[in-house]
Amino acid sequence: MSDSKPVAGAEKPSYYITTPIYYVNAAPHLGTAYCTILADVQARYRRAMGYDVKFLTGLDEHGEKVATAAADHDMTPQAWCDSLVPAYTDLWRELEISNDDFIRTTQPRQTKAVQRLFEVIKDNGYLYKGAYDGWYCIHEETYFTETQVRHADEARGTQGQHLCPDCGRPLERVQEESWFFKLSEFQEPLLKLYRENPHFVEPEIRRNEVVSFVEGGLKDLSVSRTSFTWGIPLPFDEGHVTYVWFDALINYLTAVGYGQDEPGSAEELARRWPAQHIVGKDIIRFHCVIWPAMLMAAGLEVPKGVFSHGFLMVRNEQTGQGEKMSKSRGNAIAPREVLDLLGVEGYRYYFMADVAHGQDSAVSFARMEQVYNTDLANSWGNLVSRTLNMSSKYFDGRSPELPEGWETRESPVRAAAEGICERYAACMDAFDYQGGLAQVMDLVHAANHYIEEAEPWALAKDPARADDLAFVIGTLLEAIRIVAHLLEPVMPTTSAEVLCRLGAADEAGCDDLAAACAWGGVPQGVPVTKGEALFPRLATE
Repeated sequence: MSDSKPVAGAEKPSYYITTPIYYVNAAPHLGTAYCTILADVQARYRRAMGYDVKFLTGLDEHGEKVATAAADHDMTPQAWCDSLVPAYTDLWRELEISNDDFIRTTQPRQTKAVQRLFEVIKDNGYLYKGAYDGWYCIHEETYFTETQVRHADEARGTQGQHLCPDCGRPLERVQEESWFFKLSEFQEPLLKLYRENPHFVEPEIRRNEVVSFVEGGLKDLSVSRTSFTWGIPLPFDEGHVTYVWFDALINYLTAVGYGQDEPGSAEELARRWPAQHIVGKDIIRFHCVIWPAMLMAAGLEVPKGVFSHGFLMVRNEQTGQGEKMSKSRGNAIAPREVLDLLGVEGYRYYFMADVAHGQDSAVSFARMEQVYNTDLANSWGNLVSRTLNMSSKYFDGRSPELPEGWETRESPVRAAAEGICERYAACMDAFDYQGGLAQVMDLVHAANHYIEEAEPWALAKDPARADDLAFVIGTLLEAIRIVAHLLEPVMPTTSAEVLCRLGAADEAGCDDLAAACAWGGVPQGVPVTKGEALFPRLATE
């Protein structure tokens, strides 16, 4: 998954990235926050690489499940949705999520876009009216064929109980008039898409899953409901509301001007679309099969790509194995618990550095503490603290004035920094945040080792070694400056604080990461501040 890089002096190219819109029926959980941070880190990284970024997240507020929950709380569906929105917006603000837009499917702009797309797909001949008679899971908002249900029941030894193949809950028999989308006509176009663009679905294991599903045959999809009213009305058939997934997927177009009447909407759509989607592995069929088929039917470009992350599991410390989180098991971890333990920046770092993003990954409080203490307290935080302390102590509260030609002088730290931005960018482009952060920590470790090898405290005792002392401290400060830039997408507040302490506050939020990471840019002869510990060590049991 590579992109052409922005050209200096040219107009910034667009980069449009989205999370799923989250179902509004409950407060955000650990997986919801994980997905949102994944997208946020990519958005921040792309801004640092010179892109004009639009980052979208939001809420899916329609469907039978929402209407039922609202009734259970003696509220209207809209009031119920409104009451849950702050749980998301407040948490995203606390987690430093930098979204440019927050969409809700109950907004008028979504109604316009959905009705417009329905009309286009119908005019293009891909909708027809019929009757649906089959199985429906209210919890998953998903239709299942008799064959899918039978095979799922046989696999779990529950023949005849008609349980959802995905969540295991009882299914509802639905018999109603419906409009159908001719999904079956897109089997070959979709397979061609996957062949010609092997990076459309990533990682590869998910691509293989999608290809296998489509090769197994596609059936036309019921895309309207008449048994309830909480949804967007079809513009051409009174009494029908849009199937919730057809509604939800269109939000990605809505947010960049599709179906809108405002001046500039068409230009915004042309500039921004297509999008890069970040989704959980449980919804890849909607995003990698139904969604591109809808776009093809409307004559629109398919998404740029879909990156699918795995599930977060809870590590059983006795067996070392991952277990599914659930309230009934008592092992669910809430975002607030992690925030209380690690703080915001530690939270963001842990899930980006220690989780394999394309796979299921086991997490635990013990592992969180270990990663925090090892990487942030003992390595990165300690490097910043020791170096700024020595610079302040040996150079009267300032960074050293460096000898001429210092930036070309060899050192293990300079060697570790050579080419680091390119290696980091290759990882970040591919959503390999683990790999990118490992590159950064290699530079941190090289700088810490250099302190022990160079022994600046010994150099400070010998006036004849003043230039050598300045070179050592300047080299360490330069490594810290570069690391701060590379860590900014993951820990923006800490990176801004570190740059400020170095006297380089104006570098925070740069949009040319390669230039910022070029060796030799450390400010000289400016005040430096040691400050409080960036990451106080956690006391482990």
